[in-house]
Amino acid sequence: MQINRNKEEEEKQNELSVETVLVMQGGGSLGAYECGVYKTLAKHNIKFDIVSGTSIGALNAAIISAHRHQNVKNSAQELENFWLELAETIIPLPSLLYFTDESRAILASMYSALYGNPKAFFPRWITSGFFNYPQSFRLLPYPLFDIAPLKKTLSRYVDFTNLRNSNRPRLIVTSTDIQTSEHVIFDSKYVNINADHVIASTGFPFYGIEWTQKDGRYLWDGALLSNTPLREVIDASPISDKIVYLVNIFPHYQKELPQGMFEAWHRARDIIYTDKTDNNVRLSKIISRHLSLLKEMHDLLMISNVKLKEKGDAKLKERFDKMELEYNKLARQRGAIIKEIVRIERPEKVHFLFEDADFSVATIKQLIRQGEDDTERALVTNNQ
Repeated sequence: MQINRNKEEEEKQNELSVETVLVMQGGGSLGAYECGVYKTLAKHNIKFDIVSGTSIGALNAAIISAHRHQNVKNSAQELENFWLELAETIIPLPSLLYFTDESRAILASMYSALYGNPKAFFPRWITSGFFNYPQSFRLLPYPLFDIAPLKKTLSRYVDFTNLRNSNRPRLIVTSTDIQTSEHVIFDSKYVNINADHVIASTGFPFYGIEWTQKDGRYLWDGALLSNTPLREVIDASPISDKIVYLVNIFPHYQKELPQGMFEAWHRARDIIYTDKTDNNVRLSKIISRHLSLLKEMHDLLMISNVKLKEKGDAKLKERFDKMELEYNKLARQRGAIIKEIVRIERPEKVHFLFEDADFSVATIKQLIRQGEDDTERALVTNNQ
């Protein structure tokens, strides 16, 4: 019957409209974990239609989408090279034997706060005459760090003109308008994204990172509004269904209760920035079930409509035709359905507040390996 042929064509079209999406969070040096995640995904030849990110996740997303090579595995190598360039040999290798993960993180984050990172951020307060004034400790200057070095480093790994290539993933990065508290989304489908757009996503005020002025707006880190830019992807691409790979840097669950103020701040920070898209996923599943039921009802009604044509009932036929138009409109505008979501979660053994400022070589390499291993496990679990 014609109804069956139409149904087959519709199902085939739905299969063709599914997009594979990678979503990456912000988290400073913890972004090296996302590098490890992507290395494993690339090894399994998983390709993406859309890559979105905020803060350090925006930089990772930019390198994945606009890297200077064609092969997906080369993009993973470029991303790892970027992170190894950001890494610093703060502690001589022989001395690492005497440092625990926590003590190394403390020393490395203190070093970053005092001296910055030559490939990422420069401490402005050193040259600002901050210590020359009695009121200095009452009026802490802002910004504390200049991120021009990060923009320069990023530019060595990306060619943003590659985003115009249909073979490259669509890039979506997010930031926050300081004055209006609104999300600002940069989408390579509509904007010629450059390094300034990406850097605009990284201005984290709590660490004294400067804002970026872009297109008449003053922009801070996108994580201030949402550290998991999945909703922004669905808003930007509302029709095609999604298979989502989501990297959660900040643990959902921590068994141990905080001991002391720094651990309390650390756990509160994790809760603020952890993935909160469960409601989006639940709503997507509910919508999907409703649409499935509606489709069954539609198909039954269309069978009745065929019989009405044979009987020549013009009034009922007109009503059925209007229902058909409304159904097709609803089906097209329903919003993207999340068909599948693969979460890669970073666990942690040490709870240290400034772990995201640890750019030591040992920590960066450890995070990359951890991301690789956790992703392998997540893929196995998802396939069971």
